[in-house]
Amino acid sequence: MTKARFDGLLMVLLGSVVFLLLGALAESGSPSSMLDFKVIYYGARTLLHHHDPYNKSEVLHEFIADGGVFPSAPIPNRLYRDMIPACVNLPATLAFAAPLAMLPLGPAHLLWMALIAGCLIVASLLIWEIGAGSAPVLSGVLIGLLIANSEVILMMGNAAGIVVGLCAAAVWCFLRERFVPAGILLLAVSLAIKPHDAGLVWLYFLLAGGVYRKRALWTLLATAVISLPGLLWVWKVAPNWMQEWRTILSWASMHGNLADPALAANGIHAMGMMINLQTVISYFRDDPRFYDPVSYLICAPILLVWGIVTLRSRSTSASAWLALASIAALTMLPNYHRPYDAKLLLLTIPACALLWREGGLIRWFALGINLAALVLTGDLVWIVLIDPLDKLHLSATGVAGGFMTGMYVFATPMILLAMSLFYLWAYQRRAPLHAES
Repeated sequence: MTKARFDGLLMVLLGSVVFLLLGALAESGSPSSMLDFKVIYYGARTLLHHHDPYNKSEVLHEFIADGGVFPSAPIPNRLYRDMIPACVNLPATLAFAAPLAMLPLGPAHLLWMALIAGCLIVASLLIWEIGAGSAPVLSGVLIGLLIANSEVILMMGNAAGIVVGLCAAAVWCFLRERFVPAGILLLAVSLAIKPHDAGLVWLYFLLAGGVYRKRALWTLLATAVISLPGLLWVWKVAPNWMQEWRTILSWASMHGNLADPALAANGIHAMGMMINLQTVISYFRDDPRFYDPVSYLICAPILLVWGIVTLRSRSTSASAWLALASIAALTMLPNYHRPYDAKLLLLTIPACALLWREGGLIRWFALGINLAALVLTGDLVWIVLIDPLDKLHLSATGVAGGFMTGMYVFATPMILLAMSLFYLWAYQRRAPLHAES
């Protein structure tokens, strides 16, 4: 191992240590500790007891029967009362969590934390191994920065940590041509749990053609197979689960609720804010009939151009990473996503390393846009800034308040949009065409 590779690996390991230490500290001291996991856990326990996991009153009864209590602080209290009975997870997720739901909450949440941490750290090491071929120190610094800024995902126990880790590991398997059956299974699990996180990554392999298309089709089959038992189980216990699930999603998107992208809902609580484009567009007109179509109209042409380039190009390792970098950023924009989903930006780092090795002005654009995206979707900056900025009580209508609105609400989606466009530009310039094109 060269000194540069050793230094890069050390950066990844240091970031992982910070992630584990600060994540465990935040989990032990936060009144909202493991809240996302508890939603899955009590939904799965409700299902285990042959009750409807998408019926709020039945999930709430399971929570109280298990000794669950609501925090006394106003914000965590509201979060608990809103989130615990609102199971928005797909049946496959509840089936995966059922073995943990058989255990008491204490050991179950520790195993869940270990699973999240293990998936993210292993995926970080695998992606660093790719980036190290071009720029080992730079890749190590960027990956260390990303994982060191992932405390909230561990504190809340969000399944995105598992999904992103499995998805990134599957990409490594496919592009390295190693452990391909394992890669198919890993990507299938991530699709079954959070298709809105892993779906466009899967789409790349489908469009890339050749052996990658075969792997994508096998992954789709595997996803159906592993999702079917949970789906049948839920359907037997709760025949109307799909209608109830849609009702919960509609309720969550109502004004002022958990998935409302408007400024009033995101506000100054930037640590867990939504980062999709609706948060920007709703500032100009707070109406889902406006901000949803506009978001889709912005993202659709980018996806279309990306798809055409992918279909016309002959896939190489370099072009694949540039394509995945563009689509990883775009994934966050058309629909509901939060900063923990943005750990998928791990897939942009090998592309940044490739452009850095290329030299010239483009290397600085790549580095700048990656650094900005990783900082704005990270946790540590918001953890440090959120309390003092909250105490300023800035009006959203004043100059200072308008600046803060831009910083909190506009900056993250816009840098993700810029990142997707930048890597799409780099992708179409460097993608080798098929001979017949």
